[in-house]
Parts: sequence; C-alpha cells; structure tokens
Amino acid sequence: MPILPMLVDRVLQPGTAGDPDGRLADDGRLVGHALRRLVAGDLAGLLDGPSTARFDPSLPMVSLDLSRVAENSPLISALMTSSSAWMESALADPDGGQRWVVYDEAWRLMAYPALPRRMDAQRRLARHYGIANMLIFHKLSDLDNVGDSGSAMRALASSLLANAETRIVYQQEPDQLGSTAAALGLSGTEQNLLPPTLGLGQGLWRVKDRSFVVQHQLHPDELAASETTARMMAVPRKFRNSEA
Repeated sequence: MPILPMLVDRVLQPGTAGDPDGRLADDGRLVGHALRRLVAGDLAGLLDGPSTARFDPSLPMVSLDLSRVAENSPLISALMTSSSAWMESALADPDGGQRWVVYDEAWRLMAYPALPRRMDAQRRLARHYGIANMLIFHKLSDLDNVGDSGSAMRALASSLLANAETRIVYQQEPDQLGSTAAALGLSGTEQNLLPPTLGLGQGLWRVKDRSFVVQHQLHPDELAASETTARMMAVPRKFRNSEA
C-alpha cells in the first residue's frame, strides 16, 4: 500500500533511471519538502502511515471530530484535505444514495482557501452527487474574516451565502442585527423577530422568498448527542492562587 513517506522519498530522490537530467528532482523539491513536514516534521504521526480508521460510506452517519486539534491550523488543513478526499470518493459513487454534508463551526474552515473551494464545488455539483450542503456559523459577520476585503476568497465566501436557498436564523445579539439583516435581505418584520421574540429552539426560516417561524423539537437522544453545556452546568470547583 503506498503511503506518504514513499511519495516523499520518490519525489525528493526520483533516481537516475526516471530522471536522467535531474529536472524532476528540481521541480519536485518544494513539493517534497512541504510534504516532508507531514512525515518528519511537526505534523508527523497522523498522516504518514496506513489508515487506522476505515471510512464506511454505507453508515447512516460519519462524523469527523476536529476538537482536539483546534489550535493547530496547519494540521486542521491537512486533516480536512485528507477527509474531503475520502468523502468525495464516497459522494462520487452513483450507488451512494442521498446525503447531508454538514460543516459545523464553518467559521474555522473558511480560514483555509482550499476548503471553501471544495464547499463551492460540492454546492455546484450537489444535484449530480445527490447531496444537500449545510454550513453552520455563529454569526454572519464571521464571513468578514475570510480573506482581505475585495479578494477572491471574500467573494467566494459571500457567494456560498448568496447561493443558499434556505437560511435559518436563530436569536441574534443586538450588535449583529444590522449586519445579519443586510446580509440576508431581511424585511423590517423579519428583523424585529430576531431579538428577543425568538425563544429557545425557535428559528426564522427563509426558504427562497418565503419566511416561517419554526419551533425545533429534539428527541431526548438527539439532545444528549448535541448537548454542549455539560461543563457549564457542573458544580464549579474553587481554585486558590497562591504565591510561593
């Protein structure tokens, strides 16, 4: 089974038989050293061997948890690139059925140029793949942090929002109302619903040109799977700051 160290060795040392004039080694030097970081550098140990997990597209749900690498930006980029290749091979299977593709904490993924491009490609080919894409943001102003103003990356991020036919908006902080209303083209009535009319679990759904206020209901099993406030509800511990 070919693995990354083999590729790095072949790129950096293609051998005289396949590279008699040395041009292949020169052309591949930058790529080889960039990939070598995943083999012998600070990112070694995760992507440089046979996979220890099996990607099974027949499962009803597959989840990639990046919470333990949240502070390592290069590693997130590498992991998302690898997992996207897995995912796209499954999506390209004509017998793969219909799928939801959900990007939670999308604000973090938008920081890596290759990932918004993949999201955009999947959106454009959604009918071909038989998928529906969902991007989840804390606030729409997160899109302002993608690339520089007027850059191609900012335009790509904005197009992902502009081409979404269904937008679901939960209660917004007061300082986010103006930017949210402008980005989504909310009417005055819709904007007035956001604070504080919408209660817990209520969302304003914009489906093309129609609007609905929807009360979302969770099954107890769904609530247990999506609960993220357990540590907030635990009995707090006391810490004492002492001087030596």
